[in-house]
Amino acid sequence: MTWDIASHLAGQGRLTQETLSALADKSRAEGKHLSQLLVDDGVVLESELLAIYSDVFALPLAKQLDGTRVLPEFRERVPQSFAVTHRLIALRGVDGTGEVAVAAPDSLPLVDDLARLLGRNLHPVFAPRAEIASLISEAYAHQPAEIGDAIRDVAQDEVDRLAVVVREGEDLVDVAAKPPVVKLVDMILLRAIRMRASDVHVQPYEDTLHVRYRIDGVLYDVMNPPKGAQEAINSRIKVMGKMDIAERRVPQEGRTTLRLADREVDVRISCVPTCYGERIVIRLHDKGLSLFELEDLGMPQRELDTFQRLIRSSHGVVFVTGPTGCGKTTTLYAALKRINSPDRNIMTIEDPIEYRIPGISQIEEEPKKGMTFATTLPYILRQDPDIIMIGEVRDYETARIAIQASLTGHLVFSTAHTNDSATAITRLLDIGMEPYLVSSSLLAVMAQRLVRTICPRCKEEYAPTTEEKQMLSVAQNVEPPAMLWRGAGCPDCLETGYLGRTGVYELLFVDDTVREQIASGARASLIKREAVARGLRTLRSDAVDKVLKGITTIEEIHRMTQMDAL
Repeated sequence: MTWDIASHLAGQGRLTQETLSALADKSRAEGKHLSQLLVDDGVVLESELLAIYSDVFALPLAKQLDGTRVLPEFRERVPQSFAVTHRLIALRGVDGTGEVAVAAPDSLPLVDDLARLLGRNLHPVFAPRAEIASLISEAYAHQPAEIGDAIRDVAQDEVDRLAVVVREGEDLVDVAAKPPVVKLVDMILLRAIRMRASDVHVQPYEDTLHVRYRIDGVLYDVMNPPKGAQEAINSRIKVMGKMDIAERRVPQEGRTTLRLADREVDVRISCVPTCYGERIVIRLHDKGLSLFELEDLGMPQRELDTFQRLIRSSHGVVFVTGPTGCGKTTTLYAALKRINSPDRNIMTIEDPIEYRIPGISQIEEEPKKGMTFATTLPYILRQDPDIIMIGEVRDYETARIAIQASLTGHLVFSTAHTNDSATAITRLLDIGMEPYLVSSSLLAVMAQRLVRTICPRCKEEYAPTTEEKQMLSVAQNVEPPAMLWRGAGCPDCLETGYLGRTGVYELLFVDDTVREQIASGARASLIKREAVARGLRTLRSDAVDKVLKGITTIEEIHRMTQMDAL
């Protein structure tokens, strides 16, 4: 079947015999279908290839599978590894029939076997590989029974079988024939990715072992493997991160890349010794997620308009500030994406690089090799950049070079760990920067937090209490509404009432008044108080506005912001 497609392309003059022979050799060497290599090597677009399949085999073409539902019996009777290997999935149809979405003709002979297995009439359709992979991942999102089986089996697993070579880009769903502990760790990570977790905590106690996921900024207990499996689980994770499994007395760090169908996930591992054994935290970064647009971050329109003007400045420094995990880097990536163009040379120094942005030169900090923010910045300045992004300003030397760069005609973006916008200014002065340099280079400081958003599937109205009304009235100086919104809790949001997060922002524009205050060494509280009098919207004010609009809840305001003491 694949040869017919290749011949079709050759007949159109789009594929030479030499290219076909080279691809055939590559197909045998790498174990990939020739059709996949035709797309990977750019001989033909996948959409064109699917259109050819549809025409040659006289079968329908589904360009996307959004909104379609998987046959329940397919999920129950067909192993996920089979669906992934053959890149197919059965969909609900009408009148007792169904469809099987396939990515290539090689899977067509399996449709009749599936029809007999499921007891239904099934009709094949062609669909993009990514669409099928996404639907497979969604269909098999919850498999507690398999995890339970792996937990039961891991106690009998031999530790010396842990040293299974971890391939870069190894697919998590391919768990067949793996040792029980390897299967268990893979399932823990697989489930974490599907539940949108940013971190996995493996935390030992005296008599128990807890696995917890951080979802939307909050930690949840998800399972308790047997204490006896602790060393085996830890050793497997350390093998994945290329760490020393024999060393248990000092902290270690590692990293790897895993694959979930067509998505790559960057994994960073931190291991520290405790009195009850090693505690491991795994940070997950899904490379398949697309960059946010500025409009998608939750920034109020006035602040968004001001921020967009600032990021198009010819020179100066813009800071985004807040605690770890509040979305600072995401905001800066969205800004870089907006201003990225062929006529600009944009360079970054980051720790780590979270997203690869086409057209931008990105450098990762490696302290062990002597590549820190401070040591690398002088070399970046010799690369004739127009715009520089520095992962974080932590010390005097980094701040000095960043400010000097802005004074010599560069636009500089960076982050800092401070509680609000005005405090970032005094932090620069505290680490030794001259007030006149800060006042002449700083354009603005954006403080931000992330608050959980109400789950749209279980959103409901309720009457606020007297205390809630009073808080809203004081924070926003408006008459509070008779009804507010909250999430009742449903399976989609893990019964929490929240699904996803959005940002709350405080943008301090450095005008002439702020410059004079910086030059005179004014306190952060004075800078902020007078900025509020001139119209600055604080983090608490923006959060309250999102409560009034039904985006988040008062509980989230209390959790993520403080009352403004002005």
